[in-house]
Amino acid sequence: MKARQKLLAGVAACLCVTGASQVARATESGASLYVPGFKSAAYGIVPPPGFYFETDLYSYSGRLSAGKSTQLGGAVLANVKVQARAGFLTATWVTPAEILGGNLGFAATLPVGDPRVSAGAVVATPRFGRVLGDKMRDSDFLVGDPVLTSFIGWHKGNFHWQVGASASIPSGAYRDDALSNLSFNRLIGDIYVAATWLDPSIGLEVSGSAGYEINGRNYATQYTSGNAIHADLAISQYLTKELSVGFLAAHYQQVTRDSGAGDHLGSYRGRTTAVGGTISYTFNVAGAPISTRLKILREVKVENRPRGTIALLTIALPLGAPAAPGATPAAVHGD
Repeated sequence: MKARQKLLAGVAACLCVTGASQVARATESGASLYVPGFKSAAYGIVPPPGFYFETDLYSYSGRLSAGKSTQLGGAVLANVKVQARAGFLTATWVTPAEILGGNLGFAATLPVGDPRVSAGAVVATPRFGRVLGDKMRDSDFLVGDPVLTSFIGWHKGNFHWQVGASASIPSGAYRDDALSNLSFNRLIGDIYVAATWLDPSIGLEVSGSAGYEINGRNYATQYTSGNAIHADLAISQYLTKELSVGFLAAHYQQVTRDSGAGDHLGSYRGRTTAVGGTISYTFNVAGAPISTRLKILREVKVENRPRGTIALLTIALPLGAPAAPGATPAAVHGD
């Protein structure tokens, strides 16, 4: 039992379960709330009641194939390259309140960073951007739309699961005369479920999640992005109670078309499949557990989106007094 508690504490005590720290990826301009790989390893585990802080450092480099066009703020562009370096600052509160036997929690995320976009050709309506010869490119340090999340998490033996909903509020620094934005400038909702099976006796963890993303209209461009489904899978092996390695897979697919007066590309539905790996390590600083995780995924099958490589570095820790020894999800719920 003691080994079980130590392993679960290493996995869960520092998890800030947000469902929120997302970045631009699909639909209008290839941007969506969902990021492949985010809701993956250990995502079904809600930590014990308390306050947590998480920083997610995100890096993406990709390009749209030369034969494809995409739309950014009313301009149709080709030969598009995308780079993003961003950070997502998340505060999470897991309350002691219970709903149907599960702990209720809330999270708020603020994205900041430097998205960079360049295009080799303007197909239609060149409205903005810095023109260098026959190329357009743009970058700036920006504040994105805040994301609010609520979730409920349960635990029973080796099985942990949660349901949640996130909303991206269009109040960031959106620039309607620029190519690159961290703000979506549209209301986005995401409803998801996630589950984790963790057997401390063998150190094996299997996690999965699925969700439905609902997109509103960007009134600056009169563009309504389609809705989408997404799913993540992670299989990890704990080599010690602090160190694990694993496999990741993710899929995103629009199920309704883009529309609106500003849509110049018609039924522009995006999809992507990504695979990769992850490594995590947990250590203590002044008695407080610090959880770190690196994820790297490569998009292997893409339609109507840039194809590239995703890197995520997560650092999470509890705020206030460190979690008490054995204060695992199982212990909190009396299992």
